[in-house]
Amino acid sequence: MRNRSKDQITIVLIRHGETKSNKEHRYLGRTDEELSNEGIIKLKELKNMNYYPEIDLLYSSPMKRCVQTASILYPYMQPIIVSDFKEIDFGIFEGKNHIELQKDERYQAWIDSNGTLPFPEGESKESFIQRCNKGFLKILEDINAFDNDKMPETVGMIVHGGTIMSILSSFYGGDYYDYQIENGKGFIMTVFINNIKAKIVSVKKL
Repeated sequence: MRNRSKDQITIVLIRHGETKSNKEHRYLGRTDEELSNEGIIKLKELKNMNYYPEIDLLYSSPMKRCVQTASILYPYMQPIIVSDFKEIDFGIFEGKNHIELQKDERYQAWIDSNGTLPFPEGESKESFIQRCNKGFLKILEDINAFDNDKMPETVGMIVHGGTIMSILSSFYGGDYYDYQIENGKGFIMTVFINNIKAKIVSVKKL
């Protein structure tokens, strides 16, 4: 909850529900794929179990799988779209899975680099992280501009797995891949804001 005297808010990061490509373990980045029927059912089950906290303000990636997730979890809210939260561009790996790529020399080179090389004809992890961080800081700037009596206490963000990994590794610490999370699951964090400088002071799984 927002404590203005301590400049703290609660932010809930939720990964979008499952799509067909997610279930098949395919690289899903720039493809604007909708949720699968199974993914929708799982989200509704979690919602009925009160898995998702109430929020005062909602942000979302512009991609269909995130906007759909937002409409299911928080149907009474209109999400604010953040273009910088789009998933990473996987380049030539897009739409393929490990089995289909295992004979590709470019894929093996990427694996051997521990994921540090840019995706061929796609995006580098560094530029993706910078993009996500830019979007996150803009949100904090917007929140900080609220009058005290209108300040949101809990903010929700419906985003991609990579977006979550980018934000948490950048502002909380640890490795990028430490924050991998299942579809429909997420993290809740307490964020300290001071002059648009952000520090995540605590993180736990939903």
